[in-house]
Amino acid sequence: MDKWTRFGKAIGSHMPLIAPVCVLAGVLFPQVFGVTEHAVPILFAIMTFQGSLNNNFRSVANQFRHPKDMLFVLGMSIVAMPVVAHALASLIFGNDSNLVTGATLEYCVPVGVVSFMWCGMYGGDLSLALACILVSTVLSPFTIPLSLKLLLGATVQVDVLGMMSNMVFMIALPAVAGMLVNDLTHGWGHKTLSPVMSPAVKMLLIVIIASNSSQMSDYMRHLTPELLGMALFILVYASCGFAMGLLIARVRGIGRGRLVTSCFCTGIRNVSAGAVLAAQFFPGEVVFPVMMGTLFQQVLAGAFGSLINRVAGEAEQTA
Repeated sequence: MDKWTRFGKAIGSHMPLIAPVCVLAGVLFPQVFGVTEHAVPILFAIMTFQGSLNNNFRSVANQFRHPKDMLFVLGMSIVAMPVVAHALASLIFGNDSNLVTGATLEYCVPVGVVSFMWCGMYGGDLSLALACILVSTVLSPFTIPLSLKLLLGATVQVDVLGMMSNMVFMIALPAVAGMLVNDLTHGWGHKTLSPVMSPAVKMLLIVIIASNSSQMSDYMRHLTPELLGMALFILVYASCGFAMGLLIARVRGIGRGRLVTSCFCTGIRNVSAGAVLAAQFFPGEVVFPVMMGTLFQQVLAGAFGSLINRVAGEAEQTA
């Protein structure tokens, strides 16, 4: 058991190196890693279940009784990030409406499910993370088309029932199941089952990164200067998302757990949902900016997680 736990911790500590290797593998060998694409929702559901074992219904309910931090994260994710993304993309890539649409759509999608995993790895407030994911996901069938209409001036038809059912399967049901197991077993789920599952869930994250990266293999093989510029834009803007969530939370003086959650939930988007919407309702070029999120956000999450640990370690030594 100790070796299994150490193995999981080793994966987590080396994720900044592992994530880019997984992205590269997915891009170079899409025929290998692309076969797991249809299994990604199931893998997400398992990740959510394991993370929810560390929570209970009372802790999540408390987020709605004292919603200040949750509303802050949602305001950054749902309002500020899409508006600024559209403004900057229009300024830089105004001659290509498809790229502007893709960059805007990338930041209209809800908080990424995988942020729950990163929050768990770096000591974030999991009940806050779960509340942010659930609320942004439930609202997404309404916020996405509204945001696109206001920012792009076009109405986008969304399969509300299909999207909601997908999010319920990936998030709501496994989250409720995990908290229910923890409550009914009086903490056994958190103390025993979650540590056993944790290394396996980290391995699932590796599979998910490689699988998602395989979807943009064709675009990476036919890069143009404009596409390279958009890739750089997404990299810089994604970095700003993590940094703003971290810095503003620190200025507000909230505790480490909520600071970590603010960083990851502001920076990580559900790019899988964005890619599906882009493929269904827009020209193919719109998919490229959305998939760039897959290329960068896991690497950035690992980098900012390491930064948080380093800063926390220096603070402890100073104290």
